[in-house]
Amino acid sequence: MLTKYVLPGEKVELQTIEQSILGAASNKKAYTSKIFDILDEEQFEILMPMEQMKMILLPVDGIYDMCFYTKNGLYQSNVRIVDRYKSNNIFILLCELTTPLRKYQRREYYRFSCILNMEARLLDEEELAAADKNQIYYKDGLQTQKGTIVDISGGGVRFVTKEYHYEVGDTIYLTYQLPLKNRMKTYEIAGKVLAMRKIPEKQGEYEHRLQYINIEKTDREEIIRYIFEEERRNRQRRNGS
Repeated sequence: MLTKYVLPGEKVELQTIEQSILGAASNKKAYTSKIFDILDEEQFEILMPMEQMKMILLPVDGIYDMCFYTKNGLYQSNVRIVDRYKSNNIFILLCELTTPLRKYQRREYYRFSCILNMEARLLDEEELAAADKNQIYYKDGLQTQKGTIVDISGGGVRFVTKEYHYEVGDTIYLTYQLPLKNRMKTYEIAGKVLAMRKIPEKQGEYEHRLQYINIEKTDREEIIRYIFEEERRNRQRRNGS
């Protein structure tokens, strides 16, 4: 399956989870890299990750949750670092799958800080009924209110509003745009408000945390790709490349 879906040059993200004594995740750190070569159905090589122009020497026998960004979509597996070495002045990590490659199913997503214009409104009764049935149905022409997304992930957004706010538990319609292949794409998504607070240092402003409840699979993958690409551009700017 590895040779069928993953190609050299494609991007990967590794995430480590250090477990506490009770087994809960106590720390997470993500690294990005690229596939260097596919050796067989279980073993493959990736470039040694870099961070702020410094090479990250991931430990041999370390276990990571890896996301593969492929032309066929996002895939995921747990991998083990088997070895690390230098080949033709290229620093390589030899990895092997420890779980079968599977379609991306992670429910915890990296949150990317941003400033995006958005519009939102409460779902009406018909839209709520559709959402309860896991159907996507939104009415046109209903009045929306403006806000600003301040961070975004594959699982939801954090956004700020002025002079109005939603309550925890509200189900709302959210729309915003992201650049996609040299064009702007509009996303229309339903979400549930998980948290709301008044921003003490900014009079009349409210911060909300929202989780998507009804989102097309392709839309989620595009959002994750957008985040990945923006993070890569930010790293290049910081590194002066």
